[in-house]
Amino acid sequence: MVEGPADPLERQARLDAIAAEVRACTRCSLHRTRTQGVPGTGPVTARLMAVGEAPGENEDRLGRPFVGAAGQLLTELLEGIGLSRDDIFITNVLKSRPPQNRDPLPEEVAACAPYLDAQIALIRPLVILLLGRHALGRLVAGAPPISRCHGSPIRADGRVYLPVYHPAAALYNGGLLATLRDDFRRLRELLDELEADRPAPPAGSAGPSGLAVPPAEATEEGRPAAAQQLALF
Repeated sequence: MVEGPADPLERQARLDAIAAEVRACTRCSLHRTRTQGVPGTGPVTARLMAVGEAPGENEDRLGRPFVGAAGQLLTELLEGIGLSRDDIFITNVLKSRPPQNRDPLPEEVAACAPYLDAQIALIRPLVILLLGRHALGRLVAGAPPISRCHGSPIRADGRVYLPVYHPAAALYNGGLLATLRDDFRRLRELLDELEADRPAPPAGSAGPSGLAVPPAEATEEGRPAAAQQLALF
């Protein structure tokens, strides 16, 4: 597992550079039909990263992920567990909208893969929230169907993932909303557990802002344990 540089300011600069590359990308045919690339939004110091499927019509028009009805539900779900989307990095497997919002094609997923992988390496989130089956399939090879593993943390390749149904699924099937709320409560618990297990940095070390951290407020972006075989825990 390759990580980015330690300095948060340098990591943010590299994250911004990736965003510029995405907006200018011509790696697949989607650049011919999109309005603009949608790299993602959020700070490089985010402890939670959310990955969806692909930009939709509103995202394509505005250049930001999850700004339509599914995005409103995502915001509501996050706020329901005491999180603000401003503190989270949100992106998609695809960085460009597929025509008619069709499913991503394998070659499109492959073309966008270096961008998503680089974003993850720079952000180093405690948890990667997988919004739907396309994000699950892209980031956790060999995972069970999302209907079987949603709400269950998965440790793979040295990272911690939590698969949940895509918010759009609950808009079409209201019966999934209660399941989504339960899974987001599990997300809150998981973040708290991992935060508690994360070692504090030594006094005077650089925190997420790049400033020295006093002993009483020591915080640092952590990383999951060493890579191990795919397992539920």
